[in-house]
Amino acid sequence: MIALLFALLLTPAHDFHLSKALVEYSGREEALQITLHIFLDDLELALQQRGAAEGLFLCTEKEHPRADEYLERYLAQTFRLWVDGRPVQAGYLGKEISDDLMAAWCYLEVREISRPRTLTVDNRILMQVYDDQKNIISIRSEGKPVDYFLVMRGDTRRKALF
Repeated sequence: MIALLFALLLTPAHDFHLSKALVEYSGREEALQITLHIFLDDLELALQQRGAAEGLFLCTEKEHPRADEYLERYLAQTFRLWVDGRPVQAGYLGKEISDDLMAAWCYLEVREISRPRTLTVDNRILMQVYDDQKNIISIRSEGKPVDYFLVMRGDTRRKALF
């Protein structure tokens, strides 16, 4: 544990502000499955700016008992979806730490989605924290090449055809 803490202290803070989102449609499960990759320090700062307690210690043994509640609310406010023009709410499934211990993988899902024609994603994650925040959105549907989008402040919404 001490070696891990020492390694984290020696790791320089990242000077780029980027998150990744993968939205996959599974026809077999009739669901949109969402995976988000967000740097932990940025995520904790964003949650605190939205009223979360300080010292969240996300993805650690000392994690705040309400951390998932704060995270679920934040993601519902900053990552929104529309299927065929109607808004849908993604359910929060959970999170885990990335292999490099610097980011969180967050998992969401929208169930009971049958053969969508269009998907619109509005990804404002961390946009209120950093002016230079960029978010990559990848959208994948069975049998279709992946669509990649880059969004930034003032231009956060993208539409994909299935």
